[in-house]
Amino acid sequence: MNAPIPPKEMTGLQALEMAFSNAGTAASIGRTLNFSVAHVEHGRVDFEGEPNENHLNPLKTVHGGYAATLLDSCMGCAVHSTLPAGKSYTTLELKINYIRAMRPGIGKVRAIGKVIHAGRSTATAEGKLVDAEGRLIAHGTTTCIIMDM
Repeated sequence: MNAPIPPKEMTGLQALEMAFSNAGTAASIGRTLNFSVAHVEHGRVDFEGEPNENHLNPLKTVHGGYAATLLDSCMGCAVHSTLPAGKSYTTLELKINYIRAMRPGIGKVRAIGKVIHAGRSTATAEGKLVDAEGRLIAHGTTTCIIMDM
């Protein structure tokens, strides 16, 4: 049996694959907001979620923070997937454009994050949030700072 790789020796992609496997401990935000990983590859990460009555704003539509969190997660994890061992990141800037409201009963939505640029000190990514029919709900961009662990 192979010994587990210490976190500082894992690439970002290895760390994500571990976190999203049955052996890993994915971030609790996914349980809180009812979303989970749907796809992971170098430079791209997708999440799927289904907003429910716990995610509504006073207007009885899904709070914009739900879309922002899914987009921040998919774009940030897309950046994470490109990192070499010993590196970490955090979001410096997040920009979201809302196209249409999510209403109760919308069903599953998918957040697709793709890296635009992965440098030594910063990385950028774009994301889009779509409904089950592929209609755009929101899109965004992020800038992340890359740092040593």
